[in-house]
Amino acid sequence: MTDLAIETHGLVKTFGATRAVDGVDLEIPRGGVHGFLGPNGAGKTTTIHMLATLSTPDAGTARVLGYDVVHESREVRRRVSLTGQFASVDEDLTGRENLRLLGRLFGYTGGAATRRADELLAAFGLTEAATQQVKKYSGGMRRRIDIAASIVVTPELLFLDEPTTGLDPRSRNEVWDIVRAMVACGTTVLLTTQYLDEADQLADRISVIDRGKVIAEGSSSELKASVGSGSLHVRVMHPADRDAARDVLERELGVEVRTQADPAALDANVESPALATRALTALDASGLRLAQFSLGQPTLDEVFLALTGHHADAAPTTGATGTTTTQEDAA
Repeated sequence: MTDLAIETHGLVKTFGATRAVDGVDLEIPRGGVHGFLGPNGAGKTTTIHMLATLSTPDAGTARVLGYDVVHESREVRRRVSLTGQFASVDEDLTGRENLRLLGRLFGYTGGAATRRADELLAAFGLTEAATQQVKKYSGGMRRRIDIAASIVVTPELLFLDEPTTGLDPRSRNEVWDIVRAMVACGTTVLLTTQYLDEADQLADRISVIDRGKVIAEGSSSELKASVGSGSLHVRVMHPADRDAARDVLERELGVEVRTQADPAALDANVESPALATRALTALDASGLRLAQFSLGQPTLDEVFLALTGHHADAAPTTGATGTTTTQEDAA
């Protein structure tokens, strides 16, 4: 058995003149969560569709759990599951009916399908809503029932394609807890997300993709360290002083100082705490008063900006769209 859950070489997918995936190379070990981080249109979902055998690569190779996605697609489908960006369950059925139906499609007897449905409803905190139609569920409940539907038969590898898009913070935290629980039970998870904090919270390693190419890979800490040892954040007391403060910081730090939506905020990558201290002293000597300042690790957003030249929500989109499926026999 291969130690790699996913292995790709030169993976390419085009839509007309658009090269949605442009030579992606991945080596993802079994176990844990691997984050696939990038903005809308970066090529995340298109890559997932090829790995899940929903789409055929135009060039390159891909193996999932040791099986070729083109020539051994049936073996891949037996072992993986995909939860996409949109609900895959029938909204006119109840939560229990949806899970029981999928259980029967996967070969469970009637009683076993009901027991499995009730196990999943309890595990996902949906027992009280079991007899409600899914169309009456909240956004967080819909995502939970969708993920539950993906693991009626526990997959070796679960593709989670932006599972928390549109959810409120509480519902997002609930989904994160579910992901951690699945990994603890032995499932490997490939998580695509455009939320930097989500990748930071869940992923053991992260592949950063932009415009169809993987541009960086590593743990969250490794990616942050790649753009500098620290990040200085300051807020001037008076917004009118921000431009002057920016000039002082750029002179002392020797790097670009970025403005934020907050009219009083500035931040910059710094190579050492000593440089940050010198810059703060220069601000004080210039009579520029600060409301607050902090020195810490760069954020993943700052990493993305340093790698691509734009923020994670600023990339143009492609024509690729997302869909949802579960394992082969229920698709």
